Amino acid sequence: MDLKNWLVQAAAAHDQWAEGFGPFTRHPVTQVDEGRFAAAFAELTERLAGDNPYFHPRYAGQMQKPPHPAAVAGYLATMLNNPNNHALDGGPATARMEREVVADLATMFGFDTHLGHLTSSGTIANLEALFVARETHPGRGVAYSAESHYTHPRMCHVLGMPAHQVPVDGQGRMDLTALEDLLAKAKIGTVVLTAGTTSLGAVDPIDEALSLKERYGVRIHVDAAYGGFHRLLAEPAGPWQAIARCDSVVVDPHKHGLQPYGCGAVLFADPAVGRFYLHDSPYTYFTSDELHPGEISLECSRSGAAAAALWLTLRLFPLTRDGLGEVLAASRRAALDLATRIDQCAPLTLYQWPTLDIVTYFAGTELAAIDTNSNRILHEGMAHPADPVFLSTLRVTADAMTARHPNIAADTDGGRILRSVLMKPESEYHTEQLHTRLVTLAS
Repeated sequence: MDLKNWLVQAAAAHDQWAEGFGPFTRHPVTQVDEGRFAAAFAELTERLAGDNPYFHPRYAGQMQKPPHPAAVAGYLATMLNNPNNHALDGGPATARMEREVVADLATMFGFDTHLGHLTSSGTIANLEALFVARETHPGRGVAYSAESHYTHPRMCHVLGMPAHQVPVDGQGRMDLTALEDLLAKAKIGTVVLTAGTTSLGAVDPIDEALSLKERYGVRIHVDAAYGGFHRLLAEPAGPWQAIARCDSVVVDPHKHGLQPYGCGAVLFADPAVGRFYLHDSPYTYFTSDELHPGEISLECSRSGAAAAALWLTLRLFPLTRDGLGEVLAASRRAALDLATRIDQCAPLTLYQWPTLDIVTYFAGTELAAIDTNSNRILHEGMAHPADPVFLSTLRVTADAMTARHPNIAADTDGGRILRSVLMKPESEYHTEQLHTRLVTLAS
């Protein structure tokens, strides 16, 4: 796909559409001299050169990668008109595209009915889910695992809800025995389960937790911001299938959905929760009696271009196993291959087997030395002028380390291990080079 060609066509299509409304005089206050713009643009590109190569398989650090060219072209084509998906009046075309892609996401998760919308991020999507949780279970708290995203205690603080952290098991999943102990003695209204933790990629036992939903009358929210699209690779039974019986779910198309930042989504199984969003805007909702996106969203102004970009992308990569699922499957194979190479070859040790596409590992036999080695490998890898590699680190407790590796000397309370996110399908062709580089750095 020739992105440059499609960006030119996007601009041309916009110009052709705009010409249909007739000529007008542009105000001189917004006109910029070409020379001044060229100088400013040159400075911009020079500064952007200091960024990390998120597009390249050398980058195996954080959960970042560039959007698909289709998403870029769709975003640009729409952004030139800059619709606002708060109201049908502000984005009549893109608001309907949003409705369509949200329905596609709901179908992917198995919801029979749904209410939902896109958001600017997974953080805002989780805020909305917890807002509804507060309204449905007033005066009750939220339980989340020790490995869940840090947004949950933060959003509980914002919403004034009691927050309760639940321990995890030896694979970083919520400990359901500890959860039930908490539910039996504390006033909990909502349990947050994670489908793909951002540290390890662990998936909480959602299917096993559903019995607690009925027994204790709690709401179950699934934070699938990172891992949600792995539902496309799921087995016929298990935690992914169980999401269909939960109350709400969050997913981030700007992670595995090939979209640019920011594009999150929140979905509710019960459309009746829309009553908690009720409000009026006397100058906004005026051309249609249909439900406007802003009437079921805490955010007001939202990018219509984000909806258009996702809509176009899903026309090419539908939410099926042989559609977008093929992209995730390549990343999953890359993670398994790298994990196998590490597991079979010193001086690196696999921290735990990857569930999705996040691989964790370390070098050393004592926790303090492991921490030092991780920091050294991270910085030496990035700084190498000819053969750089970009990793990330994860801080783990001594208890978490010795639970997985009893032979490691816990000579400090905790330390950093190495972490690689292989969410680009191109990583499948680069695991041998990546592993060779890691071994060289660790030796």
